[in-house]
Amino acid sequence: MLEGILSANRWHLLFTQMDIFWEGFFFTLAVSVAGLALSMILGTLLGVFSTTRSRALRAISRIYVEFYQNTPLPVQIFFMYMAGPQILQAILGAATPVRIAPFAIGSLGVGLYHAAYVAEVIRTGIESVPRGQLESARSQGFSRAQAYRYIVLPQTFKMILPPLCNQALNLIKNTSVLALIAGGDLMYQADNFVSSSGFLQGYIMACALYFLICFPLAILVQVLESRSKRRPRAKVIPGITTDLDAKEA
Repeated sequence: MLEGILSANRWHLLFTQMDIFWEGFFFTLAVSVAGLALSMILGTLLGVFSTTRSRALRAISRIYVEFYQNTPLPVQIFFMYMAGPQILQAILGAATPVRIAPFAIGSLGVGLYHAAYVAEVIRTGIESVPRGQLESARSQGFSRAQAYRYIVLPQTFKMILPPLCNQALNLIKNTSVLALIAGGDLMYQADNFVSSSGFLQGYIMACALYFLICFPLAILVQVLESRSKRRPRAKVIPGITTDLDAKEA
């Protein structure tokens, strides 16, 4: 087995077909960026919902989180792939099922799935900020939205940066489920190479390219963590503070 992995001929064949691996690499990268953006926006919104006084908003957040955390991602992807076109056909009144692009399925699939985990991270972070800070901000003239934007959420994101990083890394790796529906991602291209050639070098290259995406992200988070420990500068908040106040702070 070791001789096969070290075989120069097999590696040469792999490098002659690197174009398909790079195609899968950039597709995976695009899906990861879109899915991460969706999961962060939706997860933050749901995390805020879960800490409000509204029972309806807390219920919406709880139902969403419980559903996505307790159903497997491959099942969700298969459902979107198989049932999604028929649902769109019914909604749009089309004559035939409406095909959904693999990019859309991948971005929505991993984005919606990880939004549930991001929501829990956000909720935990918000709850770790003393409640008195929100009440003090309101007493100083902040609206609830301003209090969350300028007081609560900045502190929250500083504290939850490591778990958010883990979610981002897991999201990138979970894009590999697209291989199950021939999504054109990196894992799918590696599967194609190994199936056609019988050489495991395809999986080794896939691992290397996944590492190429994830490792810089891990380094970036370390840099952001070190910056977050510095003394923050005062912000200018429209209607609340002035440039002079910020400079004096």
